[in-house]
Amino acid sequence: FHRHTQGRVHNPSGQGVAAFSAKKRTDAKPTNGGPPLPHTHQGKPIDEHATGKIEEGSSRRNITRKKTDPASTGRYDSRNKKQGGAGKGKWDDPMDGSDHVASSEPLDENDPLYVAEEDADPSSYILSSGKVADELRHSGAGPSAYDASNDKAVYGPMLTLTEFKIRVSDAVREYFDSSDADEVVRCIDEMKCRDYHPEVVKRAISLGLDAEPRERELVSRLLACLHPNPLTDEEMEMGFEVLLDSIDDLVIDIPDAKAMAGSFLARAVVDEVLAPAFLSNRNNTHPGDCVVEKAVSLLSREHCTARLEKVWGPGDGRPVSELKEIMDQLLKEYLLSRELDEAASCVRELKASHFHHELVKRGVKIAMEEDGRDHASKSSSLDAMAALFKFLVNNSICSEYQVSKGVSRLRKILADLKLDVPAAPKMLDEFEEMARDGGFLHVSVTAGGKA
Repeated sequence: FHRHTQGRVHNPSGQGVAAFSAKKRTDAKPTNGGPPLPHTHQGKPIDEHATGKIEEGSSRRNITRKKTDPASTGRYDSRNKKQGGAGKGKWDDPMDGSDHVASSEPLDENDPLYVAEEDADPSSYILSSGKVADELRHSGAGPSAYDASNDKAVYGPMLTLTEFKIRVSDAVREYFDSSDADEVVRCIDEMKCRDYHPEVVKRAISLGLDAEPRERELVSRLLACLHPNPLTDEEMEMGFEVLLDSIDDLVIDIPDAKAMAGSFLARAVVDEVLAPAFLSNRNNTHPGDCVVEKAVSLLSREHCTARLEKVWGPGDGRPVSELKEIMDQLLKEYLLSRELDEAASCVRELKASHFHHELVKRGVKIAMEEDGRDHASKSSSLDAMAALFKFLVNNSICSEYQVSKGVSRLRKILADLKLDVPAAPKMLDEFEEMARDGGFLHVSVTAGGKA
């Protein structure tokens, strides 16, 4: 009996402790003098040596784990388990608002932050990267772009300023290799960051200052392609303003940065990218600016337009006449040696990819003159020249467009060339046929340069 009442000390009320009446104890005694009956518990016999188990509900065995009781939660959740330090410093509830359910009640129109679009579409949101987006949104302007991944309208730039600068720099470096200005224009349009367009001017010119004359010529041509779309007059002027304000930092790494920046300014005025009034306005606000003075001096020279068009040379800083002489020497040496690799290396060193049409024109002309006045059945020099340009195109040194342009220019002077080489028209047709068969001329070029 003591075994079944040992919980009384800790449970004076007796709640949860099994009670045994005198009647039950009497029933447990043997009858008719028979052997004693085994102890029973709820009508079932209990082994004398079995460990006594207190009924469910007693204070010793009925232990309930707080917060993680499977009976109350349905599963064991270790997130409710206390960590070190008795759980101090632990965030139990999320602080990002994800635990709150969006209210279906309409927004208060008297709220200073109330926006009619949000009231109409509670799921609408604003993706922005600056304060300009909020100003556009509250001013009633429409969205500037559309985020297809989230199926939402976007107000303001799609990228941050840092991301935009990185992408523009990559696009300009790729442009230096491909000379494809249309790809840069397409890249800027796809980024949907009109607020950052002035940075395009600064990044392009900064990269050109640290490169060769060929790249600077490409930058000047790129600025002409970017104006007036996607860069407007105001954005172009702001871009040059940003460049001039940071010219002192560029001089640290590029000592001639001010002189070259003045050439970029003058070239932009000649290309009608900048208005001449920009120089006078800049001179009024920043008197004594040596960059503006350099640009004004270049524009004040005689025949300034023709000179500034070649301010960076034909591509590598050399005069056009000198470059033509080098091309003639290169082509004649190739006809003697017939070494394609050596000739291709010399063409690559010219760094004048946009001037390769002159190389094609002079090359075919020299081959015609080498074959003589009378056209033979097999034009060895013309075949060798076709093999050279095929090699240059296949190795991405010369483009098919440059070959087509060179043949078109040669056909324009065919009447004069016929005086020295009577078979020139027939030889030129033969060269075009070899070029089409070789896969480096896909369009038949006429005297007007059109297919």
